[in-house]
Amino acid sequence: MSGRDTCMLPHLWSIWVKTPVLKDSDILVASACLPLVNPKLFKELSRNRVILLACPERESPAHYGKLASIIRSSRPRSITVVTIDGSPHCLALHASANEAEYILGEKIPKKHYVVVNSSELKEISPDSIRVARYLSLVDELIKEKPEILEKLMEFSMEYRNYLRIKERNHD
Repeated sequence: MSGRDTCMLPHLWSIWVKTPVLKDSDILVASACLPLVNPKLFKELSRNRVILLACPERESPAHYGKLASIIRSSRPRSITVVTIDGSPHCLALHASANEAEYILGEKIPKKHYVVVNSSELKEISPDSIRVARYLSLVDELIKEKPEILEKLMEFSMEYRNYLRIKERNHD
């Protein structure tokens, strides 16, 4: 899939909340870069779903209210959020789906997934997203399980670079 092809797909921020195709649909809210990161996975996830691409880094931060408005106005059957693991911006898409439940005061049929290392699809719990928003809680978890930082080393180039710089400065 080329970049030009992805430009033709609707974006979360620019779709009318009462667009008829959204009514009683299964919606895929996906990172705008997912079709380029893993085209095969994107194609599989898109099957029988209305696709809404989003990039919180590039676009309006109005996603919190936008998803709630789509749900209230179009009553989709389900929402699936798929983002790239490790992207600080993508976390906002997951948080917006949780926030929609809070705003509307009702349970929404939804699932959350991240794509790990551009290939592995992993389901994550809505509570993981809630905790991720509270850095004081994340800090407590790291202190209780410092070995998680070893796993972080597998995924984060930024963390590996930080460790190299830290080691170099202690010599």
